[in-house]
Amino acid sequence: MAEAFLNKFHPDKYEAQSAGVTPTKVNPYVVKVMAETGVDISKNRSKSIEEFRGKNFNVVVTVCDGAKESCPFFPGEKIIHHSFDDPSQFSGSEQEILKQTRKVRDTIKEWIKETFV
Repeated sequence: MAEAFLNKFHPDKYEAQSAGVTPTKVNPYVVKVMAETGVDISKNRSKSIEEFRGKNFNVVVTVCDGAKESCPFFPGEKIIHHSFDDPSQFSGSEQEILKQTRKVRDTIKEWIKETFV
């Protein structure tokens, strides 16, 4: 979600790329709630951080405690961490999961707007 919002709001300043420690698939609930904001990530794929090994970044961002603790170091001029709940860990009915995922989406959206100007 952070990658998509950063690329949407600042395509002229940033080229966001995301990856996970243990990539699986793009969460269908995340795809759905992002579509509600006009951002289509349905064709995105889950990428491994190994795809980016050896690359240098201007800004490295981690967005969950698990990533901060287990991500290998990536060099960057600036390193930013912010903790967000992980939608893949949500449980309950579909409506409950969507509600929680929307809350994370909205929090990430506001954080991106405030942090990356």
